[in-house]
Amino acid sequence: MSLPAPTGSAFNRTRGAYLATELSVAGTHWSRFLGLMATAANEFSAGRGLWITPSHGVHTLAMRFPIDLIYLDNDGVVLHAESELRPWRVAPVRRKAASVLELPPNTLRATQTGIGDRIEISVRRAGQS
Repeated sequence: MSLPAPTGSAFNRTRGAYLATELSVAGTHWSRFLGLMATAANEFSAGRGLWITPSHGVHTLAMRFPIDLIYLDNDGVVLHAESELRPWRVAPVRRKAASVLELPPNTLRATQTGIGDRIEISVRRAGQS
């Protein structure tokens, strides 16, 4: 199974660093449920990302590799971050989160992303280039 086609990017405005330049969006019930399940690690390398919206928390059930997580509020501010959440785990639920960014492992460390940082999500609509 592969990710939806990337349609956007995630930029850490606070640190001046891209978190994902190939961002896919999971915005339907089914795509949020599937997330990265059954995705191969080589399909989710540096620069990739999955934005799950709306979401208060995620799991790594049926996944084969660890991921970094960023929980965002409605303004794109980081409320919580998890580094290298291993497969077959349930991440904490954050009631104030509006969405969750799933990123390849080491993204948080490489970009020095932390709580309070402002993340800018840019998504192209169908037909836009």
